[in-house]
Amino acid sequence: MSRCCEITKKGVLVGNRVSHSNIKTKHRFLPNLQKKRLWSSALNKWVTLKLSTSAIRTIDKLGLDKVLKAEGIKVK
Repeated sequence: MSRCCEITKKGVLVGNRVSHSNIKTKHRFLPNLQKKRLWSSALNKWVTLKLSTSAIRTIDKLGLDKVLKAEGIKVK
């Protein structure tokens, strides 16, 4: 699996670390991903997803099924 949120599709960003002497070295910025087990009332079962923490907060606020519908992800 790649380092990518399964709902928001947030992934790795690439940039530079800049030292005091202005030397630039490549740096990867990784998203804060967590494995989360959530209940889906549409499927009537537990679903395990790899989510960013911002997606987890949105799901806590709105609910899993509503977020999936808003993102255009079909529930099977």
